[in-house]
Amino acid sequence: MSDAPNPAGEPPRTRIRTDVLTPWPAQAMLGLLDRDPRAISEGDALPLGWHWLYFRQPCRASRLAPDGHEVRGDFMPDVGLPRRMWAGGTLRSLHPVSLGEPAELRSKIMSITEKRGRSGRLVFVTVGHAVLQRDRRCVEEEQVIVYRGPAPRPSAAAGRPKSVPQKAATSGQGSGATHASGKDDMVSSGGADARGAREPGRPEPAPEWTETFVPTTVTLFQFSALTYNGHRIHYDHPYVTRQEGYPGLLVHGPLTALLLLDAARRHSPRPVRQFRYRALAPLFVDQPIVLAGQAAPAPAAESGSPKERVVQALAPSGVVAMRGWVS
Repeated sequence: MSDAPNPAGEPPRTRIRTDVLTPWPAQAMLGLLDRDPRAISEGDALPLGWHWLYFRQPCRASRLAPDGHEVRGDFMPDVGLPRRMWAGGTLRSLHPVSLGEPAELRSKIMSITEKRGRSGRLVFVTVGHAVLQRDRRCVEEEQVIVYRGPAPRPSAAAGRPKSVPQKAATSGQGSGATHASGKDDMVSSGGADARGAREPGRPEPAPEWTETFVPTTVTLFQFSALTYNGHRIHYDHPYVTRQEGYPGLLVHGPLTALLLLDAARRHSPRPVRQFRYRALAPLFVDQPIVLAGQAAPAPAAESGSPKERVVQALAPSGVVAMRGWVS
């Protein structure tokens, strides 16, 4: 792997990394999903989104910020805000990515937008990525990362999130909050307002399939290791409760997105060509996540396109934590 050079010492806004896509990370991801790791091997196509397991660059310990991420100011801009959150994005499959072959990841900062939330300043950074193999663009992606100010001091009553009966999670109903904007503050690496919700003017689609996934501490550890993600909100309970103000360890936003993508693939005979998603609320360790979706495209009034299927990840309360559209 290598980063592109940084000419004249200026902070780069583009980056190129190379990697050989060995089967092991994909096999380990199958194991995390409680599937047979031998089901994927060299020469097979890498599932959409699983390039997140690759192109990881080692980082010196002295280059880590207090939250465990690499210090900003090199590729990712230093916007003067300490907390980083994964807000959503879009993935598009153009050609299969083959395991066992070299590949290239080209990344570019596409936009930096500042807004105001209820608790203060928010900065949205949109990053574009392209995965190339044999000089052909195979995957295109946009990621939206949000930065915000320090967390308020947690109350003395803060603790681990309480269990909620599983039945509540199958309802598929949110509770009225919208995706992060100038009016709504993000609250997790994969979340917006803590209440989560439907988008204005769009009814909740009735799910045609549901399944449950329980993210344990081992799950979060394994996914952090697979993605070389040192963000302490996923493994450091004292840090996430005392410094970030959450009641427990947070599930990775990318993990939730991959869970939805994986379920959508298995519940439809058609391959996934595009996946766009929005993170709406946090999910916590040891709390069951209900994955729900449609086997056939939703009506245009529900999805915005007659060719898209709506998929959702719900917290135990029934709040929609992530909503996606698959085509």
